[in-house]
Amino acid sequence: MPYTQRRLNAAAILRLAWDVSAFTASNAMNETGLTRSTVIALCDDLVECGWLAELADARAAGEYRKGRPAKRYALRGDAGVVIGVDAGPHRITATVSDLFGAELGQAVEHVARDETETADRVALTDGAVSAALAAAGVGAARVLCITVGVPAPTDLNGVSPERGNPFWRLMNPGFAQHFADRGWPTVVENDANLAAVAEGSTGAGTGLPSYITLLSGERFGAGYVVNGQLVRGARGGAGEMWPLRLVENVGSADGIGLLLRDWIRTAKRSGELPLDSSLNSIPLKNLDAPAVFKAADAGDPYAVQLIEHMAERLARICAVLAGLLDVDRIVIAGAVAEAIDLLLERTRLRLAELTHPPAPDVVASKLGSGVVSAGAVTRALAYTRENALDLVLEDAVG
Repeated sequence: MPYTQRRLNAAAILRLAWDVSAFTASNAMNETGLTRSTVIALCDDLVECGWLAELADARAAGEYRKGRPAKRYALRGDAGVVIGVDAGPHRITATVSDLFGAELGQAVEHVARDETETADRVALTDGAVSAALAAAGVGAARVLCITVGVPAPTDLNGVSPERGNPFWRLMNPGFAQHFADRGWPTVVENDANLAAVAEGSTGAGTGLPSYITLLSGERFGAGYVVNGQLVRGARGGAGEMWPLRLVENVGSADGIGLLLRDWIRTAKRSGELPLDSSLNSIPLKNLDAPAVFKAADAGDPYAVQLIEHMAERLARICAVLAGLLDVDRIVIAGAVAEAIDLLLERTRLRLAELTHPPAPDVVASKLGSGVVSAGAVTRALAYTRENALDLVLEDAVG
């Protein structure tokens, strides 16, 4: 649809459709200031294009009994699908959603730790996407947008820097061009930024003007929302945490999962782990962050000691971020967030000592390991909504 007044009016109708379950011509007139004849003509166009469905009239729906029955319309949730991908270092998850955000299908591809630098990530991601579409029962022609989350900074074209950390190019080996070549509008974004998008949409950032989502697994990454805007930086690197190596008693961007696993395995190998610790009964290969959290929750003194050590480190990281950005809340996200109550209890106490009052609230995300996928779907839906009139629906072809 060309950029005319008619297009602008159609976009206004479609925005209304996205925000309500159903609407009448009168609703649209009140919302847009357009005449009845214009509204009805535009709705007919949007029905023909495949974006709207005409519903039973208001009288049939029981909304009123007298007068001329009013036409009712609604956005077609099945007009197309979007795909959100979390392309993490060791796990690639693809989720297919309808236009209301309801999950239709999901698939996962795993990458072994010793294959991280050699895996064909494009092929693995393609496999996950194809499997998710098959699980959803929809064809590739119905995809309106795909968003891929990667553990790397990305520019506005979805490209990660050639120079700097070589890990970035491993994690983002040309996803933007690859999926564009498949004919899909494509967004490639940093995973922590997408986690922040998810937290702002349905998580612990909802309703807050300024918050940080601190994604922690193997490494820390941060998504900053300040005054309601996601902060990306000039080259998409605003959330990179390499400066933590300059912070006293932190020294790296290593995440909670990696550090607790390394600390407890090192303790067992060196004989530092007390013989009466419950962690001693766990095979070395199974000693990881969840095992430490579980033991600490049960009162294991050595596990609690490790948690306190981690709390000191996390409090310093939060203090630095809070001091720079003056946010309301810091959300700890990722799979590790499911079991960190004890860690956060100690982190909050130490953070209060390190910062000027009031210290930001530090909470665990409730979105679990799917936080990046959820953010990717949300971002893909936002793209579709913003560009709907430039997209051709499969139902409208021919």
